[in-house]
Amino acid sequence: MFKKILLKIYHKWKSIPEDRIFLVLLVIFGCVCLTVTGGWHVYTDPVKEGGGMVLAKLGIELPEISLPKWELQKPDGDEELVADAGKKEPEASSEDVSVSESDISDVSDNESGQDPWLNPEPVPDSKLESEPEPEPEPEPEPEPWVPVFETVGDEYFDDAVFIGDSRTVGMYQYSSLKETSTFYASVGLSVHKLFTAKIVEVPGQNGKITVEQALSENQFSKVYFMIGINEMGTGTVESFLAKYAESVQRIRELQPDAIIYLQGIMQVSEKRSAKGDHITNEGIAIRNEGIKALADDETVFYLEINEAVCDENGALCAEYTGDGVHLKAQYVDLWKEYLKNHAIIKP
Repeated sequence: MFKKILLKIYHKWKSIPEDRIFLVLLVIFGCVCLTVTGGWHVYTDPVKEGGGMVLAKLGIELPEISLPKWELQKPDGDEELVADAGKKEPEASSEDVSVSESDISDVSDNESGQDPWLNPEPVPDSKLESEPEPEPEPEPEPEPWVPVFETVGDEYFDDAVFIGDSRTVGMYQYSSLKETSTFYASVGLSVHKLFTAKIVEVPGQNGKITVEQALSENQFSKVYFMIGINEMGTGTVESFLAKYAESVQRIRELQPDAIIYLQGIMQVSEKRSAKGDHITNEGIAIRNEGIKALADDETVFYLEINEAVCDENGALCAEYTGDGVHLKAQYVDLWKEYLKNHAIIKP
């Protein structure tokens, strides 16, 4: 048997090319040296410890390697041999097991093939992951101011000016407003002479000035304007309204911050309207429609003063007037109360 083995080795040796015989001898010599010196454990131990754990995690059982009895001899020269070469190693302690499980966990986490030391996971930026701050809610836009008529006291007229003809003179003479309000009024004043007639008295001076000059020198919060009875029978409705609109525009320029009230021309009594001359309630009503159209309901407002002093037929109440045109002293307050109940208050 041994002879056959030697013959096989001899024939194998003869079949090796001459240029490779040196390499084969070198490998054989290395194996003999590792076997004699017991140096195989330098290569087998890491494979057992590291590779075994990886294979175990992957479900691959590592076969046991049986070494010759001389391999089990201690490298330090101890003559004592291991009694049973096939005896299993003692079970690892609980501490060793926990370490091994941790190592296996590390291997499992690295199944993707990336080395956690060479390719560490990026640390999330807390600034990037933090929730974005909600955008502040836009402040609600203030609702537009809608002017409405309100009721006020006498103090509302403290910074008001009244401009007009003889009817406004009656308001000055017979109401309490003369004590607090300003009046630029004159008997016979018309829209055509409004800014040229010198009717305004200046305290401390003998002479008078025009309404235009007085308005340019003094500012008011409210302007009450009534004029037109003296224009009845002169010119046309269109010419009157054109001059009236021009006057209102000039007042707005001189009093830019004031609320301007356009008071309708007060009607006359039914008897006076039927007299047959140029002063009629029909003519007054037509002019009042044109005056009303000049109001923008923002800074210029129309006041239908006739609601306070006229009867069911739209004529000035006979008992309120002596001449059919002007209010009696005791009824002037009806006009004043109407103004108090139809006031605009700016926000």
